[in-house]
Amino acid sequence: MHNRRDFLSRTLGGSSLLAVGSVVPGFVARTAAAADDAKAKSKDTILVVVELSGGNDGLNTVIPYGDDLYHKARPTLALRKKQVLALDDFHGLHPRMGELKKMYDDKSLAVVQGVGYPNPDRSHFESLDVWQQADPKRGQASGWLARTIPGLPVREAGVPGLYLGENRLPVAFQGADGGAISLADRKSFRLQLTGPDDSKKARKSLIESLNADGGAAGDLAGFVRKRQLQTYTSLQRIEEALKETGTGPDEERRNNQSGGGVEQATLADKLNLIAKLVNKGLGTRLYYAAADGFDTHSRQAESQADLLGQVSQAIGGMFGTLKSGGNDDRVVVMTYSEFGRRVKENGSRGTDHGAAACMFVAGPKVAGGIVGKHPSLSDLTDGDLAYHTDFRRVYATLLDGWLGVESRGVLGDGFEHLPLLKPKA
Repeated sequence: MHNRRDFLSRTLGGSSLLAVGSVVPGFVARTAAAADDAKAKSKDTILVVVELSGGNDGLNTVIPYGDDLYHKARPTLALRKKQVLALDDFHGLHPRMGELKKMYDDKSLAVVQGVGYPNPDRSHFESLDVWQQADPKRGQASGWLARTIPGLPVREAGVPGLYLGENRLPVAFQGADGGAISLADRKSFRLQLTGPDDSKKARKSLIESLNADGGAAGDLAGFVRKRQLQTYTSLQRIEEALKETGTGPDEERRNNQSGGGVEQATLADKLNLIAKLVNKGLGTRLYYAAADGFDTHSRQAESQADLLGQVSQAIGGMFGTLKSGGNDDRVVVMTYSEFGRRVKENGSRGTDHGAAACMFVAGPKVAGGIVGKHPSLSDLTDGDLAYHTDFRRVYATLLDGWLGVESRGVLGDGFEHLPLLKPKA
């Protein structure tokens, strides 16, 4: 089994960074070095999106242990009062979610209940498109995070969005026009630098010019140059963060020669790396990571317990690392899954595809607590929980209130905010 050190060792030397060519123009290589003088100073807010892939069972995540109908519908899966991590006299978190319970007790975890959208689709692919496009009609040509990037100020030449995963960019980032890169553990990647060096003053002058607010407006060549600069500078920061862990390409080659296989990183690996990159001053403001395995049609109790434990520990660990770097109050984490599960358990001691579920929003600047009532178990829609909170209200709240991006332009409509964030000082 590979540990976090193995993952970090593989991540750069075996990375596949999209939206960048193999040859970096000389001016990029020259000017990006100037960013080193100002790194780790940006205090922009950051959003980390965590996808729980497969359709997480919200009913056994935020548990209505005080409802007799819950116990009746789930004779083998229901958790009792003495088992759950009680939030009040009705709701409780799954017993494996101790780190998130600590955040709830610290009033830095919001539990958003009954989240969904009109006419839900139980198809994994269709539902993911809805959430990632932020459009129940699936008419958008780009993802909601891609549409966020143009209005998102990014300092210090950082690439606005970063996805940690093996596959191509998720739909949420597609259409970002080079504003997002994917860090994977596939084909090796090496930079070839061209052109002579210039003076430090000249490099600094050019990088400031390229990153000035409104710079290169209407200038396609300038836009392309700025994206190249952002990407290259981000690669430098990533490499530096990995070197600080004591890993590097030479060690990775030794691992490969010794027969070590490539194993998908855990969510804890990914979120820990994100925390280190934030502490390093990468400059990226949107991060995206996914955890698989939530399609629990059978033997759900064991598998979901392990998965929820991993999610809780990963988020708790990430904020611990961020706090050590003085950056925990800059970050908000949002979790989502493409749909919840049906209320009644099936004959395989699992649950089938459903509709409404819960979301978590976490961070020191989050107004902790339960947001919205638990959906009624006596008033179901075709056997599913009926939603009462459109997921785009969560997006709108974080866009307007956290990232400082006008949500109407991203979502195409106005959505009422939820009480997710603490008032600004």
